[in-house]
Amino acid sequence: MALLVHILITAVAVWATTALPGISLTSETTGTQIATLVVVAVVFGLVNAVLKPIAKTLGCLFYVLTLGLFGLVVNALLFWLTGWLAERLDLAFQVSGFWAAFWGAIIVTIVSGVLHGIVDRTRSTERD
Repeated sequence: MALLVHILITAVAVWATTALPGISLTSETTGTQIATLVVVAVVFGLVNAVLKPIAKTLGCLFYVLTLGLFGLVVNALLFWLTGWLAERLDLAFQVSGFWAAFWGAIIVTIVSGVLHGIVDRTRSTERD
């Protein structure tokens, strides 16, 4: 259940990025858009699960030297890769360029963080 909630939150966060220039979701129907967003969220999760630890390990010195700001570049590159993979999978989701990916990764981080906070707070009050 927690995995499904995480995927749905990521899908909503990715949907929020489509308001930015350079990031587009071109599905025609609402159902197709939702399905595309869910698949993109899964792809983004897999990309982050596999490549982010490798990037953090290899770029450890850059993280230290930039006081963690290098993480923004890594997140942007992973989001850009997700857009590239989505195109290769014939999904109607496109990220055109580094700066679109940069701002998209920031939006995904903020929106998913807020939504996870809301969900976690709701779960903790239900247990009390």
